[in-house]
Amino acid sequence: MLVRVEQFYKRINRVAGRVLAVVLVLMTLNVFYDVIMRYFFHNSSVGMQEMEWHLFSIVILFGVSVSLLEEEHVRVDFLYDRFKPTTRALINIYGTIFLLLPLAMLVFFGSFGFVRDAWEIGEISEDPGGLKYRWLIKGMIPLAFGYLIFSSVGYVVKNINLYRMFKGNASGTEGEVK
Repeated sequence: MLVRVEQFYKRINRVAGRVLAVVLVLMTLNVFYDVIMRYFFHNSSVGMQEMEWHLFSIVILFGVSVSLLEEEHVRVDFLYDRFKPTTRALINIYGTIFLLLPLAMLVFFGSFGFVRDAWEIGEISEDPGGLKYRWLIKGMIPLAFGYLIFSSVGYVVKNINLYRMFKGNASGTEGEVK
């Protein structure tokens, strides 16, 4: 049963990764256009420059969740790699439950007022020619942290499966299974 749940999370994470890849390509094209316009035609758009950091924000905010499920997130690997697979799985489970989830929920619930305030006042860019609807990019914060909470559950399930698999193996010394 838990293996099916893990597969469900993997499928969703792969779709999210593909969407982020498209956003990254769009950001790259945006930067390319902005550089060409600025240095060859001495013309630049504030809106295009702001779009760069909006797209970059989306990649970073949602990329955290994708990297978590793909085991590409940051941790102290020189210690972690020396542990047995069962110990690593327990570290991931407890670290996610007691460190990652509380922080993600704090940001998730704390960001609603921030987004609501931006929406209520109709916040726009302070720069002439900048983007309107600043609340849209601010709205990515609770969405991204909601997705991080969702991904964290999948990460815990994945590590429970790893723990059970290696606990069934008496030695628990096999290499990491992805």
